[in-house]
Amino acid sequence: MEAERRVVVTGLGVLAPNGHGLAAFSDALRAGKSGIRFHQHLADAKFACQVGGIPEGVEELQNRYLTDEELRAMNPNMIYAAIAAIDAWKDAGLERLTHDSVAPDWDSGAILGTGIGGIDTIAEKLAPKTNEGKVSRLGSTMVEQIMSSGNSARVAGLLGLGNQVSTNSSACTTGTEAVVMAAERIRRGFAERMLAGGSEGHSKYIWAGFDAMKVLNRTRNETPAEASRPMSASAAGFIPGSGAGALLLESLESAQRRGARIYAEVLGGYVNCGGHRMGGSMTAPNPTGVQRCIRGAIARAGIRPDEIDLINGHLTATFADPHEIGSWAAALELSPERFPFVQATKSLLGHALGAAGGIECVASVLQLDQGFVHGSINCEDLHPALAPYAARIPHRSLDLPSLRVIAKASFGFGDVNGCVIFRKFVSEGPANGQVDR
Repeated sequence: MEAERRVVVTGLGVLAPNGHGLAAFSDALRAGKSGIRFHQHLADAKFACQVGGIPEGVEELQNRYLTDEELRAMNPNMIYAAIAAIDAWKDAGLERLTHDSVAPDWDSGAILGTGIGGIDTIAEKLAPKTNEGKVSRLGSTMVEQIMSSGNSARVAGLLGLGNQVSTNSSACTTGTEAVVMAAERIRRGFAERMLAGGSEGHSKYIWAGFDAMKVLNRTRNETPAEASRPMSASAAGFIPGSGAGALLLESLESAQRRGARIYAEVLGGYVNCGGHRMGGSMTAPNPTGVQRCIRGAIARAGIRPDEIDLINGHLTATFADPHEIGSWAAALELSPERFPFVQATKSLLGHALGAAGGIECVASVLQLDQGFVHGSINCEDLHPALAPYAARIPHRSLDLPSLRVIAKASFGFGDVNGCVIFRKFVSEGPANGQVDR
């Protein structure tokens, strides 16, 4: 069969709790700047966890991207997705089609996922007005605000996308899964360019269920920047976050024809499910499933385990963190001395749910492009089970010009897993995935 095409990253967009845009986000990663803050509305709602990660300044920012008419039909989840996607599109050097364009861009599409989506619109508008017998006052845009595909559908209209446009939803694995799916579509020749990533709003209705489960850290309301503690012995649950991260993936041929800047190459990826067996459940991963996912991504990428320089982990600050590192160790079969560096971007942002994978993929590619490894904060009291890996878990950013390969993984509710391998782009040498099927 014909060799599969190489897939590269030519654009990035990010709206995170600690920064909007690539420069601000990169600076925040390097500086170990937390985006976790106390929020009075959570305290007013009697949440046990009253801190979270919410992007700042969006009310002013959104008017630079969207018209008043567009905003009236959008909730925060959709707005976040639109800002990140438009930024990634522009960063790739692509022009937005005007609304009077005769045809869409048939070669470009989007897979922009979300974990929970428009539940705030349902809770604040749809349910109350329906229960009050005021259905006629819901307005004509209610369906597009609450449908799961609202974020990607809106982006399609803003940019004139004519290829596959869909919204995946796989809990915390969503953003990473979207990147794997979009890259595969390009690799097989079904699209030239795909926006990929995830978004999530910040509504209290999105976060309330997690607070009720007692999986959020309720011990650091007075010190928000210390609240998100992945890999720490004093970790007491994750911190909810929100925002969006988008990558513009493109075939190498298309990128080279355009003379586009190339940030990195997507070597390969893998998604699977543990089937709620062998210790897996709706809320806990099957370790064998996790290991199979990691090994599948490495095999698809065509690399050896010891070629991975950095793991950008899922690492949420729950009981699962030591088990996650244990699964990496089993999958890679490397001693602690030969283990890749490990980092937890959630220590700076909280857990952005459906947006987490997208934002963390942007962080991974930025580090590859700029040659640094951001530190993981709040884990100076490393969990005892992770002591053998202490030298591989930096607490402050490291300049690392030799950084070449990053593995980004996400493991979500439902026992679903995703892993994608990024490599610093090299124009020559063996291309990934060029194998017969």
